[in-house]
Amino acid sequence: MKQYKTIRAALFDFDGVVCDTESQYSVFWGGQCRKYHPEEPGLEHRIKGQTLVQILGTCFSGQLSEYQHQVVEELNEYEKQMDYCFVPGFEPFIKNLQQHGVKTAVVTSSNMDKMRNVYRQHPDFEQLFDRIITSEDFTKSKPHPECYQIAAEGFGLSPSECVVFEDSFNGLKSGRAAQMSVVALATTNSREAVYPYSDVVISDYTGFDYEKMCRLLAESHCE
Repeated sequence: MKQYKTIRAALFDFDGVVCDTESQYSVFWGGQCRKYHPEEPGLEHRIKGQTLVQILGTCFSGQLSEYQHQVVEELNEYEKQMDYCFVPGFEPFIKNLQQHGVKTAVVTSSNMDKMRNVYRQHPDFEQLFDRIITSEDFTKSKPHPECYQIAAEGFGLSPSECVVFEDSFNGLKSGRAAQMSVVALATTNSREAVYPYSDVVISDYTGFDYEKMCRLLAESHCE
């Protein structure tokens, strides 16, 4: 039986976890993939969790490298117009975590240029977190655990003291590989699809708090 330990840090992916943006990215990358990779239907779903640098390196290399600059420009303009709405119940939940002394961090494959767009819509965004880790802070993208390992080390905590909140398969695998507890958000994929990669699955944060999180994690670890 896996022993349950107190959660001291909550590490959040951004898209589909903090803000409900995944459907907007599916539109953008779906269009790009259909344009440049019509031979690979559904490619936009398989690249979730990768940094922009990695997407360009894997999907726009070789003969397509000449289009990288155009794709980046179109993405930058698209992100400026995006709606960065919080996932339902997120703000009350993270404030509840802080009341219980839990450290909080965003751990995202997005870059700082994109996050500045978020800050413009949410001027108090940075105050919700103790740390914000972006693609500039790590070299290996999800599903590699590096980004979550960096977050834990920054807080001086062990993996067993951290819980990861993710929605994409690459992100969920990253949390697992980091040997942390994993809560899946069924905002991008179905509950049935993300269940095998997580300890707990939630639709959003409505009615979710620190005590419920700890109880559900404890129950999952005892199964």
